Amino acid sequence: MLEDPDELAVLEEIQQELILQEQSVIEEYERSLQFDEECLNAMLDGLDVSDKVICPVCRKNNLTVRNHLVFCQCGLYISTQGMTEGKLRSLLENTVTEHSDRCFHNPEFTVTSGMEEEAASLLMSCPV
Repeated sequence: MLEDPDELAVLEEIQQELILQEQSVIEEYERSLQFDEECLNAMLDGLDVSDKVICPVCRKNNLTVRNHLVFCQCGLYISTQGMTEGKLRSLLENTVTEHSDRCFHNPEFTVTSGMEEEAASLLMSCPV
């Protein structure tokens, strides 16, 4: 048992400091969780709202898909028939998934130039 009131006061002061530190750590943790949750919600909102397809060639811009055309700001320009963003996304996802089932490397996409009357095509290749 402590009998010196000064020792007791010092211990109480240390206890209060520890409690304040603990509260500060908990508050910081809660702020971090809230930030993470806000980021996740923003990403999910973007996925729900956007039906866009990211260009597989430049991997920066969204593709624009019209009835007979797929193009990107990077210069990708492909003539198509009846292509929609949903169909294009599905084709790209299926092809990349099929590749990743057999290979751990990321495929690369390029646009082949059309010969004479043949239209340009999107080509997926693996560097390995």
